[in-house]
Amino acid sequence: MKKVILLRFGEIYLKGKNKSYFERVLLNNIKNKVKEYGCDVVKISGRYLVTNFDDMDLNSIINNLTKIFGLTSLSIATEFDTSKELLEKFLANYKTDAKTFRVTVKRADKTFSIASNEYEKILGGIVLDANPNLKVCLKNPELELVVEIRENKKTYILTKSIPCCGGMPVGTSGKGLILLSGGIDSPVAGYMMSKRGLELVGLHFHSFPYTSAQAKEKVCKLAKILTDYTGHFKLICCPFTEIQEEIHKHCAPEFMITIMRRIMMRIAKICCDKFGAKAIITGESLAQVASQTIESINVTNDAQTTYPVFRPCIGMDKMEIIEISKKIGTYDTSILPYEDCCTVFLPKNPVIKPHLDKAKREENKLDIEKLINKAIENLEIIEI
Repeated sequence: MKKVILLRFGEIYLKGKNKSYFERVLLNNIKNKVKEYGCDVVKISGRYLVTNFDDMDLNSIINNLTKIFGLTSLSIATEFDTSKELLEKFLANYKTDAKTFRVTVKRADKTFSIASNEYEKILGGIVLDANPNLKVCLKNPELELVVEIRENKKTYILTKSIPCCGGMPVGTSGKGLILLSGGIDSPVAGYMMSKRGLELVGLHFHSFPYTSAQAKEKVCKLAKILTDYTGHFKLICCPFTEIQEEIHKHCAPEFMITIMRRIMMRIAKICCDKFGAKAIITGESLAQVASQTIESINVTNDAQTTYPVFRPCIGMDKMEIIEISKKIGTYDTSILPYEDCCTVFLPKNPVIKPHLDKAKREENKLDIEKLINKAIENLEIIEI
């Protein structure tokens, strides 16, 4: 008999012949998440198990496991060899201060001779004998004793389920490039797409000396927080100062943001080529600011058509985005008062509904290819 952590997964159940691939990726992600604790992770039918851990590390291990995409819930359980005698002996000595309870039997091992509903009554009677003050309550008990009889000839007894992130295992949907600013929205967008199985690589535009070193450090910190969910994170820092200065010098002020975002998309496309990403991710929310109208988004999309652009926050309002940022731990960092490149040279009256032909006329005043090539030559890669 020993203490284990029982892990459950969700959407993977819907997969067909490639289900084993998703299970292998999730298993590797779990192992990477807990390897510092020296415990073992194994796959059993329909579940994963974490074993051989130090009780002093239990809270930290659980905290790490709840942040793994692909897992829906976990439970601390007592494991022993499947045996009617061992199980009933264990429950005959089970003591609780709860007032109401129920027993739930999940009999995955159909070779076990007693049906689940029949065995629930038998085990419930044993628990009642050991705790005379208890009362049975099937709908909303204070205590639920769950008995899982698994196909590996092991039985697990547990009392509660701790929710995990759900989603799909990171890495099973390919790689995406997140345009990571220092704001609230883009880390949330990265989190949401990572939850759908995307491995992330980040692209951050900085405008030193107009933006400070602290602004860059802030983005690195946001990327570090995201690694709790995404694992390893490659952050690409792109110098954007000269590009913004040239736009400010040669282009109509009201088109500055539009042209800036079109150039960002071109650079993002090159970074996708260079680092193997298959999609671009942004934190845009429809109608939140001038650059996030339908017209602005269409003009931005035109700058590159090789890769899809995912905008997971597009239908969310600011409070919904803030709520997620607080849940994942990025909010307090995102609101630190360090400007990013999008706040440099802001025009008083940016165009809200830009026309593509006008945007192209303005950007034709620039040697865009030369500006982009210079920026790409000076990319800085930070491994987080």
